[in-house]
Amino acid sequence: MTSIASAASGRDGSMDAPFSTGTHAPAFAVPEGACDCHMHLFDNASPYAGPDVLKHQDATPQDYRALQRRLGTSRNVVVQPSSYGLDNRVLVAGLKALGDSARGVAVVDLTATASQLRDLEDAGVVGVRFNLVQAGATHERMLEDVAELIRPFGWHIQIHAHAATLIGLADRLARLQVPVVIDHYARLNVSPELRPSLEDSVFRLLSTGCAWLKLSAPYIASPQSTGYEDLESFAQRLSAMYPDRLVWGTDWPHVTEGGHKPDDAVLMGLLSRWFSADEITRILVDNPRALYGFDI
Repeated sequence: MTSIASAASGRDGSMDAPFSTGTHAPAFAVPEGACDCHMHLFDNASPYAGPDVLKHQDATPQDYRALQRRLGTSRNVVVQPSSYGLDNRVLVAGLKALGDSARGVAVVDLTATASQLRDLEDAGVVGVRFNLVQAGATHERMLEDVAELIRPFGWHIQIHAHAATLIGLADRLARLQVPVVIDHYARLNVSPELRPSLEDSVFRLLSTGCAWLKLSAPYIASPQSTGYEDLESFAQRLSAMYPDRLVWGTDWPHVTEGGHKPDDAVLMGLLSRWFSADEITRILVDNPRALYGFDI
C-alpha cells in the first residue's frame, strides 16, 4: 500500500494527519498506552466485495501513524470494513505493518476453518464483526454458530446494528457465551422513537459483565447533532454505572463522512466533557488492555 499523504508538523506544534480535519492535539492529557479501538484500513489494489459497498481512498498504516502522533495514542484496533467482505487480506497486512501495538477484528462466516482462524489469531485478530447495517457478509442467523466457532479462541463478537435490530437481538447476544462489543454508541439517536428501549437493551447487556460499548463515531450515533449534546445524558449514565465496560475509537478514516472529515482531536475531547480523568484512563488504557489482550 502506498501512502497518499504524510504528516507534517507545523511551527506551532500542530500536526496534520490524512482524512482528519484539524491539526492540533486533544485538549486534555492523553494517558500513556491509550488505545484507539476502532479504525479501518483501505487498499484499492484489493478487490471490494461488490459494487455497492462503501469505498475509500487508500488509507494506510503509515497514514494512520500520523493520526496516532497527533492524538497521542500508541495502540489501536484495526476493524475489517464491510467493504472487503470475508477477504481479510488488507486487515492482516495492516496488522503486520503496525506490529504488536495493534489488534484486529476480522469478518468470517461458517466456512472459516480452524486453520484459517489460527492464522488470523497469529496475525493479531481477537474478534469478529457482524455489520448488520452495511449488510452482506454476515447476518443475524449466523450469530450463535459463529460464536461457537470462535469461542475456543477466546475472541469476541463486535456488532453494528440498527436500533430495532439490536433491541431484538439483545437476549440472544446475552446468551452467546462470548464477549459482545457494541459499535458506535449503539447508534443511539438514529431512531429517536426507539431510544428508551435501545438504552434499556444496552444497559441490560452491559450489566451481564460480558458486553462492552464503543464510544466511537458519534456522527453515526447522532447524525442530526453537531456538538453531540444529545449523547450527554447517556454518557453520564455510563459514567455512573459502567465505566469499566467502555472503550473509545476514532472510526478513522471516517468512510461514511465522504469529503467532510471530522476533527479527531475534537471527537476525542468529548471524553473530557463526560468523564473524569480516572475514567478516561480506564476507557483509553485499562479497558482496551483487558478486552483486546494488550500486554499479554
